[in-house]
Amino acid sequence: MKTDKKNINVLHIDSERTWRGGQQQAAYLLETMHEKGYETALVCRPGSEFESYCLKKKLPHYSIRMRGEVDFFCGFQIARICKNHGYEILHLHSAHAISTGLWAKLFNRSLIRVGVRRVDFHIRNHAFSRFKYKTSMLDRLVCISKKIYEVALEDGIPEDKLRIIRSGVDLTKFDRDFRDPLFKKEFGIPDNHVVAGTVAAVTWHKDYPNLLKAAGKVLDSEDHITFIAVGSGPDEAKIHDLKNELGLGDRFIFTGFRSDVGRFLKNFDMFVHASKMEGLGTSILDAQGAGLPVIGSYAGGIPEIIQHRKNGLLVPVGNPAALADAIVELVNDETLRNMLGKNGRETVEEFSIAHTIEHNLDLYREIMQKTQS
Repeated sequence: MKTDKKNINVLHIDSERTWRGGQQQAAYLLETMHEKGYETALVCRPGSEFESYCLKKKLPHYSIRMRGEVDFFCGFQIARICKNHGYEILHLHSAHAISTGLWAKLFNRSLIRVGVRRVDFHIRNHAFSRFKYKTSMLDRLVCISKKIYEVALEDGIPEDKLRIIRSGVDLTKFDRDFRDPLFKKEFGIPDNHVVAGTVAAVTWHKDYPNLLKAAGKVLDSEDHITFIAVGSGPDEAKIHDLKNELGLGDRFIFTGFRSDVGRFLKNFDMFVHASKMEGLGTSILDAQGAGLPVIGSYAGGIPEIIQHRKNGLLVPVGNPAALADAIVELVNDETLRNMLGKNGRETVEEFSIAHTIEHNLDLYREIMQKTQS
């Protein structure tokens, strides 16, 4: 039995206020489905970054207040939207969204719920957290890496509920960006310096202390490198304090949030990702798409992207000395940098967002065929 656009009707839900990798993945899916003529829309918070994105892109959406894990009224509103517009599948793109979708199903038992797990943390040892992932009212849980899938199995989620669909990136996203001869001058970087960059939220699991300590070790021996970190987050104040404590000065630059990430990637000489926990690592994929050599840690799904010494370098988690050694090696070996960058650009094709979207559509088709048979 063939399932086509007419009977795939998906309402996406994202409960986050900010914009990170998960929101970008949901946006890719929403936008593509809308362009292809599927009946689809998004529920997001009023004033969120996702609401701004939908307004800018003219994407169908509903702005609804979400007041935490136990919000029956929000669930009722979503159930009513589904009834009025014929949505049969709720795709729940965040942890709170999975809760919201649960309440919506209480008001409309026919709804199909597809959750997404984007982090390699174990599910919280809390009765409601365990229930919302294990309940039969959650039809599928998409894991964005094999590592997350393995953690979900350890947490007792039934194997037949799980599906691995890796996150993807738009390989053309940064085609219009270029190597800018004025970039180093703008940030006060000497012309002869190698630029080691990262793009990551300033949160605990991105392990900026590890990166800063490694940078300090590198700067003890190398006088022609500058570090740049693009991103913002709740730990900014204490991370900036650590930078000052380590005496990194203007050799480690924090830019805060930037919308022009492509410009940075095209002007970095290497990309360093020091996370201690990571669902997959789409910023690594973006860096490889931009042709950069990448250093990553053996955290979460990162080893599913990086093959050591083939398309990047891998170092132990939370080991500043090992990270520093890898950075120094790339600083002093331009041939290795070029080889890893070239190989990374080739292997990242496996993570094209087109594949991710098609795998999600296949999942919808599979669910709808089982429902209708």
